[in-house]
Amino acid sequence: MNLHELPLHEASRLLGEGAVSSVELTRALLERIQAVEPRVRAFITPTPDLALSQARQSDERRARGQGRGPLDGLPLALKDIYSTRGVLTTCGSRILANYLPPYNATAVLRLAEAGFVLLGKLNMDEFAMGSSCENSAFFPTHNPWDLTRVPGGSSGGSAAALAAGMALGALGSDTGGSVRLPAAYCGVVGLKPTYGRISRYGLVAFASSLDVVGPMGKEVADVALLLQTLAGADPRDSTTPDVPVPDYRAALSGEIRGLRVGVPQEYFAAGIQPDVEAAVRAAILQLHEMGATLVDVSLPHTRYGVAAYYIIAPSEASANLARYDGVKYGLVAPGEDMWSTMERTREQGFGPEVKRRIMLGTYALSAGYYEAYYVKAQKVRTLIRRDFESAFARCDVLAAPTAPTTAFKLGEKVDDPVAMYLSDVFTITANAAGIPAVSLPCGFAGGLPVGLQLLGRPFDEATLLRAAHAYEQATPWHTYRPEL
Repeated sequence: MNLHELPLHEASRLLGEGAVSSVELTRALLERIQAVEPRVRAFITPTPDLALSQARQSDERRARGQGRGPLDGLPLALKDIYSTRGVLTTCGSRILANYLPPYNATAVLRLAEAGFVLLGKLNMDEFAMGSSCENSAFFPTHNPWDLTRVPGGSSGGSAAALAAGMALGALGSDTGGSVRLPAAYCGVVGLKPTYGRISRYGLVAFASSLDVVGPMGKEVADVALLLQTLAGADPRDSTTPDVPVPDYRAALSGEIRGLRVGVPQEYFAAGIQPDVEAAVRAAILQLHEMGATLVDVSLPHTRYGVAAYYIIAPSEASANLARYDGVKYGLVAPGEDMWSTMERTREQGFGPEVKRRIMLGTYALSAGYYEAYYVKAQKVRTLIRRDFESAFARCDVLAAPTAPTTAFKLGEKVDDPVAMYLSDVFTITANAAGIPAVSLPCGFAGGLPVGLQLLGRPFDEATLLRAAHAYEQATPWHTYRPEL
């Protein structure tokens, strides 16, 4: 048995039965990291000593009959956007290259209370700004299915680590598709939950009204297991409503007979890679053959999603990143006075994409342009949300491609920001509307994974995961692993 290939939920079962120990699991993952990480480059900060220490503590708890539940002793890895007490947290940026947080993000705290084992912090596009994981200040991550291609972004390190067998589960974050796009490119499962379903406290902010914590796994049951631990209100995050948290694992019944699946015509527009469209349409047909009812729907304002997003997100980023001024924490590049210190710090600390978005956002918020751009983008966001409300009056979930293409070559779009931005054309609107969405494997095109995206009603992750799990278990795609 190759322990590093286990899905998270299966490893949890084996741990509970005493068939394997946390130390054995952790050592298997650390050996795998040592073997393939030099080629994939998914980790910014591996934490092998901490992982083994936490694994031993977990085994000791189980021996005393004090296990903390299904996540106790399971080796996971975190996108380097989560504040992790005493562990380097860079957010993929030189401006935070030496930052050691004094506290844990709520997501990290809940995993710690559940007894998880931290394998390390994963690479990402700087401040989550990117679709390829090439905007990291340190190095690009490679797609395990083809090391010459991108893993997607900004949670590229998380998806690549899972696909390469270097973690049993991972956390990413999703602002405009940053969990779902890399999940599709790397052939794993990534969930963008409803905005507010999981606390953002301690998640380094990019765009506060769009950011969400994103559980990732090899199978749908893995994501359900992580969501069960992470979901729920948090007094430190006022955007988390006191909404009941259902039993997500119990919802994975495998039955979708009578489920109404909407097929939005706007997601099959010109420009989509033909074999990607074929794989997704075959997946939708599979849902129909399993008893689901297909419903044609229209989301007419989808065409404005990218434009609205690239006004709203940079505007919020401009405000959030103002805190990196060379005074409070992070990089300090001393100058002759306060203003020159701030200028030098930001010039040396931020990469080109972050600077581009700060400038765009500052422009959109400036006097004379706020009404013309930012306010108009927010009005479009309302129209997008209403489109989804209308569609969900007729169906239970929507089915569409996650991305218009398979993973592209490293360096292919680096010099063309607009082409890079269009990678998220099918994922952005879910963030604008605040609804949940999941990407899972549905086939291959040219030897590269293709992702099926399912979208659901707000706070109805249970139905979304039920549909995803039923499709997954009826098809073989989740069983494929890249050959490294």
